Amino acid sequence: MTDERLKLLAKNLIEYSVELKEGENILIELIGQEIELANQLVKLSYLKGAKPFLWLKHPTLLRTLLLSATEEQIEMIAQNERDLMEKMDAYIGIRSSPNPFELSDVPDEKMNLYQRIWFHKVHGEVRVPKTKWCILRYPNYSMAQQAKMSLEEFEDFYFNVCNLDYSKMSKAMDALVELMQNTDEVRIVAKDTDLRFSIKGMKAVKCDGHMNIPDGEVYTAPVKNSVNGYITYNTPSNYAGFKFENIRFEFKDGKIVKATANNTEKLNKILDTDEGARYIGEFSIGLNPYITKPMEDTLFDEKIAGSIHFTPGSAYEDADNGNRSAVHWDIVLIQTPEYGGGEIYFDGKLIRKDGRFVIKDLEGLNPENLK
Repeated sequence: MTDERLKLLAKNLIEYSVELKEGENILIELIGQEIELANQLVKLSYLKGAKPFLWLKHPTLLRTLLLSATEEQIEMIAQNERDLMEKMDAYIGIRSSPNPFELSDVPDEKMNLYQRIWFHKVHGEVRVPKTKWCILRYPNYSMAQQAKMSLEEFEDFYFNVCNLDYSKMSKAMDALVELMQNTDEVRIVAKDTDLRFSIKGMKAVKCDGHMNIPDGEVYTAPVKNSVNGYITYNTPSNYAGFKFENIRFEFKDGKIVKATANNTEKLNKILDTDEGARYIGEFSIGLNPYITKPMEDTLFDEKIAGSIHFTPGSAYEDADNGNRSAVHWDIVLIQTPEYGGGEIYFDGKLIRKDGRFVIKDLEGLNPENLK
């Protein structure tokens, strides 16, 4: 029997997240093993009078494919998937990998082909700017282990997070959107972090359950050449199958001029993917009240209440500072007291301290007011 919480999630995805309409085409992509959510989404799509399409993939098969793939082959795959994606009105991507490190031994040059050609041409150039899309994880033993929970405990946490009242959160976000769009200089202070940049003239966008589940962030982008100072991220980040820790960036006039981590060489190879990878494409403030600690899954960690993420690589078109890259890497800094605290200043005024908003107009975004 299907879990009623899962049925509610599927309903929210179809009706709220991508707002599927009669006659539309929707692509449902499953990367992993869990099929029940995809099954529910197909059924609901038909009930809406829409036409569902399926991609079923598995990380183990992707690893085997990439190990010996040629650039010509990757180009053909990308073109094939792009052709279908261009016909879609909506997209829901479900990730349920049994092993988040399955691609860890794929050579860097092969992962670069995957990111630069396959993923970027299909998702970066078509899916993100041209469809109504939403991406989510699905709970399994692997995710429970990463979160250091039993599967039952993690499932309870997961459905609390994913079935949050996002319409309520959306209304509370409006004040932050307005404030960000009227701000010039931002300053971020935390342990081994003192960063200044401008967001003057940049659009602020609320993420309120339409593009990611779980959701809960408001993002913009820094003026490309305005970033100066340094940041030390206190959250591990899995990228291209490798777990990075203690990432530290130093900036001069927007560019990352020094980068270190537990594998500095591998980190710098990613940042050397193309010219845009050493510039920042997104600055975002995390707000989900049910997510309070990292679980080494970016889709959850970037939404941590009291966090920010500061993203090397491509900017989104709806908050565009002109930076373009095959890389878009959301790396998280948590500023709650348990993680060392910190402050955010807008034009010299303190707006958040130790993860809590301290000005009246933004108090509705503190965790107790969003649950």
